[in-house]
Order: sequence, then C-alpha cells, then structure tokens
Amino acid sequence: MFYREAGQFKSSYAADQAAFPIAQDRIFIGIWLLIGFVAIPLLSNEYLFRAIFIPFLILALAALGLNLLVGYCGQVSLGTGAFMAVGAYAAYNFWIRIPGLNPLIAFVLAGGVATLVGIVFGIPSLRIKGFYLAVATLAAQFFMDWMFARVGWFTNYTPSGSIAVPPISVFGFEFDSPVRRYMLCLTILVLFAIVAKNIVRGRIGRGWMATRDMDVAAEIIGIRPMYAKLSAFAVSSFFIGVAGALWGFVHLGSWEPLAFDINRSFSILFMVIIGGLGSILGAFLGAAFITVLPLFLNQLPIWLGIEISTAMISHIEFMIFGALIVFFLAVEPLGLARLWQIAKEKLRLWPFPY
Repeated sequence: MFYREAGQFKSSYAADQAAFPIAQDRIFIGIWLLIGFVAIPLLSNEYLFRAIFIPFLILALAALGLNLLVGYCGQVSLGTGAFMAVGAYAAYNFWIRIPGLNPLIAFVLAGGVATLVGIVFGIPSLRIKGFYLAVATLAAQFFMDWMFARVGWFTNYTPSGSIAVPPISVFGFEFDSPVRRYMLCLTILVLFAIVAKNIVRGRIGRGWMATRDMDVAAEIIGIRPMYAKLSAFAVSSFFIGVAGALWGFVHLGSWEPLAFDINRSFSILFMVIIGGLGSILGAFLGAAFITVLPLFLNQLPIWLGIEISTAMISHIEFMIFGALIVFFLAVEPLGLARLWQIAKEKLRLWPFPY
C-alpha cells in the first residue's frame, strides 16, 4: 500500500518519459538529497567526512562509471584503477602546466584524457569478449602502473615519485575543510548520476543493453556493436577519470602510483557486483557497503572485547568480500539493487498477502 502506482496518471509525453515517474520515487530521492545536502553537513564530524562520506562519494562515481561498461554494455574491465590514475595524473599536469586553470576544468580535461585512453584499450573489445577482454584491460592496469612510476614527466620529476597538491580553489572559494570537500564531491556525483540515468534511458543506453544481451542480434536490428562498445568505454572512462582526479585532489591530497593499483580495480569491481550489475542505484549501494565494511570489521573486535591483529582483520575482510561475491553471483546476480526492487514489490501489496 505504501508503493502503489494506482491513480498516478500520465497526461503528457513529458510525464510519461520522466526519470522518476512514480511519486514515491521522487519523494524518496528528495529525502536522500535533503539528508545529503543538509543533515550530514550539519550533524557529522571531521572523522566521518574523511573516513566514510568523501571516499564513498568518489568511489560511487567510479563504480557508476564501471557499471555503465560492465552492467549495461556487458564489457568486463579490470583496469578501473588505471583509468583513475590517468584522471588523477592528467588533472595534476593540467593544473601545474596551465597557470590559473580552474580545478573543475582540469577535472573535466582529465576525464577527456581518460576517455581517449579508454577508447584505445577498448579497441580489443571489437574482437574479443569475456575473460579475454578482462585480461586485455588488465594489461592497461599494469602498463599504467609502470608508466606513472617510471616516467618522471607525469610527476613533474619529483625525486620520491609522489605528488602533493594544495586544497583546490574555485573562483576564489577554497575547499579547505572536510565539509566543503564533501559538498563538492556530492554535487559532482549528483550531476553525473543524472547524466548516467538519462544516458541509459536513451538510445545510447538501449544500444548498450542490446549489445550486452546478444551482440549479433543487436547488429541485425541495426545497432553498430563497434559504436556501442567504444562509446561505453569512452563514457565509462570519463566518469572514472573524473573520479580519479577527485580521489587524488580531494581525498588523498598526495599520492603515488600504488594508490591506483590492481587492488583499487578489484575493489570497484566488487562494488558493482555486490551493488548490482546494470543498476544506477547498485553503484551507490555497492560503494556504501565496501566503504563501511572495513571500518565495521576494524571496530567489531573492540566492541566484542576480542584482540585480533590488523593483518587478521585484513584477511577476514578479503574472505568476506569473496564469500559475498560468490553468494550474489549464485543467489542474486543483480545484487543489493535487486533486493531493493523486491522490497518495493512487497510494499505494493502490504499488508495484503496477494
């Protein structure tokens, strides 16, 4: 009874094509936006911003980009960390080599560079698929790790190979506090989520999903698999590149190539799988789960009064991630997003059993 569509009529094309045509969905999104933009900045402390909220927002953006590629277009990628590194190092070089450049413009340009790199490494998808494509994108990860560690130009020839950036300033307004950095990341994430929602609802998104389901049949009905696959790599890499720039400039402040290693790629892939393939909401749920779980596991022994080493907690974390991935792939391949859909279906009928 709480989620009934009865009586909600569409009297125009605009109403019928709305991103959220059901009133309950609009109210739900509005509540979460109110919590994100008002309640969290007023009620949270610095630790929560640094440890949970800012990493969650940036990783959700990266997971959103990867989900467009893996979930909607069906192209497996293990090079997310590499594309994040491209975005971070490209933004850094634009920022130091173009005096007075607005950091937001540097982030967009960095996303453009990541787009070009994604297209280059997406070319193998025209001939191979599945695990073979995953290995090809894994090559991008190893190549970028080597390049950023060995080629001094990308780090401005710093002796240590690490990069440090000051707090970013946009039009004279400095994002020098956790609250301001959180608001910046949240605004960017909301804008990109709106763009992603409209892309997957349109012609491009339908082409991706047709290619994912059966590329031969998609080609027969007039969809060009080459355009669909390369455009998915391009859009996904742009999202991930901007996320990488935010990760370096807003969250870390200083970093080295190990900040974007293969573990980062696997972590974001886990977010997509656990959150739900082919779901915008799944990127948020997966990012929240992966961000909060390590902190929960670190605090759980303290709450229970059990002494466990940090190394053991790290191993338990990997074991839980592996078990959850196996569980979701076997029991619920669509992840946490599907569980939310089931809950909404139950709310349509509650309290009636039929």
